[in-house]
Amino acid sequence: MLMTPLVNRRIVLAKRPAGRPTLEDFRLESVPAPAPAEGQVLLRTLFLSLDPYMRNLMDEVGPGYAPPIAIGDVIVGGTVSRVVESRHADFRAGDLVLSHAGWQDYALSDGADLIALGDMTRPSLALGAAGMPGFTARVGLEEIGRPRSGETVVVGAATGAVGAMVGQLAMRAGARVVGIAGGVDKTRHLIETFGFDAAVDRRNPQFVERLREAAPDGIDVYFESVGGEVLAAVLPLLNIGARVPVCGFIAHYNDDDGAGADRLPTLLATVLQKRVRMEGFIVLDHYGEGMARFKAFQREMNAAIAAGEIQALEHVVDGLELAPRGLIDLLDGRNVGKAVVAVATP
Repeated sequence: MLMTPLVNRRIVLAKRPAGRPTLEDFRLESVPAPAPAEGQVLLRTLFLSLDPYMRNLMDEVGPGYAPPIAIGDVIVGGTVSRVVESRHADFRAGDLVLSHAGWQDYALSDGADLIALGDMTRPSLALGAAGMPGFTARVGLEEIGRPRSGETVVVGAATGAVGAMVGQLAMRAGARVVGIAGGVDKTRHLIETFGFDAAVDRRNPQFVERLREAAPDGIDVYFESVGGEVLAAVLPLLNIGARVPVCGFIAHYNDDDGAGADRLPTLLATVLQKRVRMEGFIVLDHYGEGMARFKAFQREMNAAIAAGEIQALEHVVDGLELAPRGLIDLLDGRNVGKAVVAVATP
């Protein structure tokens, strides 16, 4: 039994953002850490994942696949956690697990949502390349994109946690990969770090022309997570029979009043005339019975990363109290690689 009372710092939703979140939308609280009942474990958060979907859940009406966060509730999020105390037959103190403890130091679990990680040299990778973002890339490509050797795959937000994996997995399938990112530093990473065939800076005044030059044979697969001006530039370049997996539209997550150009007629015309398959997906639907498909992916990616076949960059925010700033920066596109918060020493 733990002898010293533990203090649980947690970050809760103070008020709903109006457009772009601000620091005032979050509140840091300190409360006593909970004690596990029979069949439960007490978890200590080591790493917290920052992901764009968190912004959607802060609105009063959520995106449909998960309930919105209530005012005063802890912000949701995936975590790598250490079991501090266990009253569960399947877990022992010291076990490293993948969890959904959210933005707090300590959390309780009945074990149903936990995935044992064993010994990992870089446990934070279970939140990125070998975790949900990487699995999102795999599912979108396998189920919808289906790139073939020699085809052109274009990736929006290509230096992000999902985009970087999309590009690398598409290259493993033999495709030619063009990445879109914001800024010279990010486009340099796409070529030098991830090995993309071409990179285009969406902030370049000649972005539309540069994208056309980078995809002279058109686009066969566009992995969509951005929307906005990026999608508008991609649409005219889609080939007949192109496939467009849709996992997000981060350019619009901070929209408050729905204002902006109406591209729906152009989108529908393109889908019809080019016979485009454009399909949204939620990765939670694809983990498989007993998480079998996800665990197999995790083993494969851990081996590929260890062998240097997959590059996994991380943008690390140091300290739970800086998680709100980290999420705001993520939504502003200031990170290269997977954004994680280092909460405690592994």
